[in-house]
Parts: sequence; structure tokens; C-alpha cells
Amino acid sequence: MHTVWKGSISFGLVNIPIRMFTATEERDIRFRQLHKECHTPIKYTKMCPHCEREVDASEIVRGYEYEKGHFVMIDDSDLEAITPETRRAIEILDFVDLKEIDPIYFDKSYFLSPQETGEKAYALLRAAMEQSGKIAVAQVTMRNRQSLAVIRLYEHCIMLETIYYPDEVRPVSQVPALPEATITLSENELKMATELIGNMTVAFDPAKYTDEYRAQLQSLIEKKLEGQEITTAPTVARANVIDLMQALKESLATTGGQAAGPIKIEPEPTTSGAKTKPNKKRAASAKNDPSAQEASKASISTSTTKTLRRKKATSV
Repeated sequence: MHTVWKGSISFGLVNIPIRMFTATEERDIRFRQLHKECHTPIKYTKMCPHCEREVDASEIVRGYEYEKGHFVMIDDSDLEAITPETRRAIEILDFVDLKEIDPIYFDKSYFLSPQETGEKAYALLRAAMEQSGKIAVAQVTMRNRQSLAVIRLYEHCIMLETIYYPDEVRPVSQVPALPEATITLSENELKMATELIGNMTVAFDPAKYTDEYRAQLQSLIEKKLEGQEITTAPTVARANVIDLMQALKESLATTGGQAAGPIKIEPEPTTSGAKTKPNKKRAASAKNDPSAQEASKASISTSTTKTLRRKKATSV
């Protein structure tokens, strides 16, 4: 792992020298933009539209746009003058319960490991936090930016997670079209929805969740590298949802629960009044053929679903 920051954890009068490592990484497959004619990667240059020429990095300065087209200039000495003295220290401010912090506040995760002289102090803080069950709220300055953070345990490692300041989290009142908390709900629908949640509740196992799109994209790239022909799988049409209650009933049946109340099923009428005589040979063959029996069951299931939808549409 590459060290992204070195400093110390300030814990009362205790100083724990640590190194910081990025704990997570994005695995997105990224594409380069190429010139269609020659497949050369496109180069982006920094141009000054006023001088109409490319600008070197040494010619670029910082400016804050306080009005459209008006800037106040900020240089390195200005930033250094206001950078906190604790720029190389993670200063613990308080200890709190993890459950008191909503996940919306969490931003970026980092692993912390002790430097050469900090093993014992590191182990002491880790043991104390494990025994108390608390996490620490801290401040840290990285890349000339002061961040709010929490220090907590992840397995047997102390980790730091930067979190947003309260004024960086948008208020829920800005979200449009939210239903009122007092909206009237059907007791039966609520009961079924709660039962559905119960049927789908499992112990969290992160290994079972995979990025299927990324895997398919990686496979596509590998096939193209091997010169294979790329084919597209047909998409399965999604059935229309009849209404909320019917959707809940079907979901409960799928997840192993039972729908509330029986559903009356009537035979689907034929398109003409004439009766169709069964083929005796085909019927006898289907009786002994497992695949034919499965196809028959699927046909009955499809017919039943269509009947339910037709009855529902008629009643509406």
C-alpha cells in the first residue's frame, strides 16, 4: 500500500505516530477518449481564451470568483498563514457511539498503522476503544484542508473516516414531492410489506454482492481482444404491475411467504365458442415426458396470471 499521509494521533497527552493508507478503491473500468481517425489519446491543454495560447503550470494562480468575472487572488503564503498548527496531527475531540452518526455523514475511509515507535500506544488506543465500544470524533488537516473525521476500529485495525460537516449535508426539506408522514396507509398493505421485509432479511455478507455490469464489460473487452464476435442476449420483458396489493402478493409468494387472503381463479375463456378436442397421443406422451410436464405447468401459470390481470382490469 502507498502511504498517503504521515502524522500522529493526539489522544490527550498521548501522541501516536501513524501512517495513513487509502482503505477503498474504485474498480470501475475507465475508457480513454481517442481520435477516431488515428486512435491517438486526446490531449487536454490549459488554454487562456484571452491570450489565445497554451498556459504553463508556472503561470497559473488561484482565484476565488465572488461575482461573475470578478476574482480575489489567493497565493500559497495566504493559505500557509491560516493552516492550523496541528496540520500533522489527528486531534481527537470527543468519543461518541457509532450509532449516533447517520451514514450520510461518512465520506472517505483510511487505514491507520503505527510508525516505528508507536506500536504500544497504537495497541493501547485500539484495546481501549474496543473495550469501551466508542468511536472518536477528530479533526485532521490534509492537503491544506481541515476535515472532520471519526476514528473507529475495523477488524484489528484503527481507521479514520472523513465525515461531512453539518452545513455540507443538504436538508431533507429541499427534496421535492416527498409524501407527508401522515399519509393514510392500508393496514393490510403495511402488514404484507413488513412480512416481505422479514422474508428478505438475511445476515449481511458483502461477498454475495457483485458488480455484474463491470464483469460483463470486462468479459466484452477480453472477447474483443481475442477477436471473438460479440452477441447481445435478448432482454426479458418485465410484466406490468397490476397494483400495489397484487405486487405485494406476488413478491411474498416469490420470497417464500403466503399472500394475505385467497385469490379466486377462474378458467380462462377460449377465443371462440367451439371446444377443442385433445390429442390423445400428445396427452399420453406428455404424461411420460418430464419436460413436457414442466412446460404444461408453465403454460397454466401464465394463463392464470393473464386471467388475474384481465379480472382486475375489468373490475377497475
